[in-house]
Order: sequence, then C-alpha cells, then structure tokens
Amino acid sequence: MSTQPNAIAQGSALITSASSGIGAIYADRLASQGYDLILVARAGERLQALAEQLRSQYGVQVDSLAADLTVPAELHAVEQRLRSDTRISMLVNNAGMADSGKLAEADLARVDSMLQLNILALTRLAAAAAANFSTQGRGTLINIGSVVALAPEMFNAAYSASKAYVLSLSQSLQQELAASGVRVQAVLPGITRTAIWERSGHSLDALPAQMVMAAEEMVDAALAGLAQGESVTLPSLPDSADWQAFLAARQQLGPNLSHRHAAARFGVTRQ
Repeated sequence: MSTQPNAIAQGSALITSASSGIGAIYADRLASQGYDLILVARAGERLQALAEQLRSQYGVQVDSLAADLTVPAELHAVEQRLRSDTRISMLVNNAGMADSGKLAEADLARVDSMLQLNILALTRLAAAAAANFSTQGRGTLINIGSVVALAPEMFNAAYSASKAYVLSLSQSLQQELAASGVRVQAVLPGITRTAIWERSGHSLDALPAQMVMAAEEMVDAALAGLAQGESVTLPSLPDSADWQAFLAARQQLGPNLSHRHAAARFGVTRQ
C-alpha cells in the first residue's frame, strides 16, 4: 500500500551501506517518516532496486550513489555531496565491516580495509555532515557502533577498537556541536542478524538465540531512542539507568586524570 510523505518536509537522509541489512531498514523507516533518501552502497543494481521500491511505496525522492568507501575518490564524491547539499538533514553512518581471529594472525590487508571503512570513512563523512549541518543550524548525525566498544574482550581486537573509536568520536562531537543545533547519536547494537557476521567468518547459528536481535528490531529501537533524546542508544539495555551509572563512574575519574605529580601509590620521586 502506498504511503504519502509527511506534510512537513524532513529533508534528505544519506545512508551508507544502504542496499541491505541495517542500512536498508533505516532507509525504509526514514522514508516512511517522510525523508527523501540518498542511498550509498557498492552494490549498484541492488541499490537501484531498493530505490525504486521506496519511491513507489512511500512517494519520496530517492537518489542512489554507488560508491566503495574504501576507495578515496569514491569516498570523496560522497563527502562532497554531504558538504554541498543543503537538503541533507540526516547522515546514517552505517557502513562497516568485521573480522575474525587474533590480530597476530590476521590478514593485515583485510584489517587495513576494515579500519579504512570503520574509522577513516566514517570520520570523513561525519566531518562533512558536521560542517553542513552546523552551517544550517540543524541536522542529525547517527553513527552505528557496537557494544564491543564497552566490552572489547568479547570480540576481535581491531574491530572492537574501531567501534570504541566510533563511540569516542560521537561523544566528542556531541560536545563540539552542542551549541549548533546538530544532534549526534551513537547506536551500540549487540549481536544483530545481518550478513556482516557471515562475511567475517562467524556463524550466528553457533550463538545462543537469545543473544541475537533481528535487524528490524534493532533499527526500530535505535530510532525510538533518537526520538526519546538519547545521545547513546543500546538497543538491548533494559534500564537506561545502568548507562547513566556508567557515565557517572567515568566522570568521577575526571578530576584525577591529569595531575602535576604521579600518584603516591607508585612511589615515584617528585621532580
């Protein structure tokens, strides 16, 4: 059944890795809210098919950009669109990849690609969106991270570190953009049923079913968290007070993170 866009224009949402999985679900949900879309992914044909479907279903404008964000020239083209198109009011920084195994035994070429996508591309697109949005005095930047940012022992070292970077970047940007009218949300999913797991060499079937969330439910929870004003959303977390307690514990360290002298417990002679 066809749905008309909202009476109040939402602007455009640019979504990376939009041809399937989490990105495609964000595209569907945002189109249903009246956003026009700019869909970015490597899979050109699949991207075109999704664009046609969303245009037909929701009556919104949908542009598709076939781009591999690990290729500098193609990343630059997406950056330029983000910087120059004043209709864009949301970036869903979703593109990412995972890896398996120990870092000492890793294929470092694959690790390079993962870090280019999870860190470099995400940062450059966030910078472009922040510049555009802050000039306009509005906009929403959503960075898709992972709970392994908080529990790095659970997964591959380089992947976990890349997702810790996403959380840190998001929290810093929240401070930098606080007075500009721009919102920044970090989404930290747990294990989510998407193809990224199979591509990284893991099988979801080997995990307890109660640990694996459907991608649709994850995205719906993330968007609900955004609507509720959350700056960091953990779709699996039952009680948001636990996150606030975590933040409070971290902030309690603040006054003692940098002093003129080493702590007395080290027995170091003061200079």
